[in-house]
Amino acid sequence: MTAQDLDALLTRVSMADRKAFAALYSATSAKLFGICLRILKDRAMAEDALQDIYVKIWKRADAYQSGRVQPMTWLITVARNHAIDLLRKRRTAATDNAEGDETRIDRLETHEPGPAEQLLQKDTRAQISACLDELADEKAEAVRQAYLYGATYAELAAHFAVPLNTMRTWLRRSLQALRTCLSR
Repeated sequence: MTAQDLDALLTRVSMADRKAFAALYSATSAKLFGICLRILKDRAMAEDALQDIYVKIWKRADAYQSGRVQPMTWLITVARNHAIDLLRKRRTAATDNAEGDETRIDRLETHEPGPAEQLLQKDTRAQISACLDELADEKAEAVRQAYLYGATYAELAAHFAVPLNTMRTWLRRSLQALRTCLSR
């Protein structure tokens, strides 16, 4: 499913369109479940989290701003943030049972990047963007779709009208070129 299709579905979901919501769930639930499972490392928790995530998406689809962010990126962010919140709650519950200064320090710990990290991330993004610009347009787009938006090899092969193995080769060689560029 293309970004435009997901965008249209999210717009319809924001208007309480149940069929669009079902289509959105079918198109994205496997990816979002994988993200939850990777973060939570517990299948039952990931399944529960996925259900909560889609309730959030249903209620907050109007918060999605078309054109500002890719639809899959927005969906992944909702899923990731929810899973991390659950992980933090689980960790906080475990530390509430413990006593001592260490638990107070854990509660004060933040996972937000500081100013130095933010600056480094900005520089890294600029360097990656410059390296992507060195690739052929279609190969750079394939890399973006695969690694930023979660497109599969098959989806990319269909989109660019190339054989599946050709797409795998494009991505492998493009990543090698990016690695070389980033090491300069």
